[in-house]
Amino acid sequence: MNVTSEKAETGLAGRYATAVFELARDQGAVDTVSADLTVLRKAMQESADLARLVKSPVFGAEEQAKALEPVLALLGTSPLSTKFVLTVAHKRRLFALEDIIAAFERLVARAKGETEAEVTAARPLKDGEIAELKSVLKARLGREPRLNARVDPALLGGLVVKVGSRMIDTSLRTKLDGLRAAMKG
Repeated sequence: MNVTSEKAETGLAGRYATAVFELARDQGAVDTVSADLTVLRKAMQESADLARLVKSPVFGAEEQAKALEPVLALLGTSPLSTKFVLTVAHKRRLFALEDIIAAFERLVARAKGETEAEVTAARPLKDGEIAELKSVLKARLGREPRLNARVDPALLGGLVVKVGSRMIDTSLRTKLDGLRAAMKG
């Protein structure tokens, strides 16, 4: 199955993501690379120093690669993932690593017949709520949803769900804004 022919990822991030996805697929290591890149993205979000190393143009390609090798070893990334990230560093494209990881995740989701859904809630969702939301989305979309959840206390209550270009906004803030507009009119 050639996922790239279904809907190719475009741009710099898309090209790199497609390349590593096809290599991983050929080696039967898509899940391993996906897990490695997820761990790396989380490490970049949690470490300001790592994020600075990856995004800053001040560091040269050799410096970035040399600094990343022990980080990748500590994270326990597979040889394919390590080689890929170091190649990205040598090509001076680390600034796009987060976008590359996001594009790779979209390719993995598409290959698994999943669809991405971004869920924003006023508070962290409990496991039962996540399971129920997945069930409802699967029934409506006909595909298994992959949820990316985040918290925005400004919503006050409810959810905002984005799937592709569709958005379902059941937040209390939106309802209050609508009521305020209706009362003004």
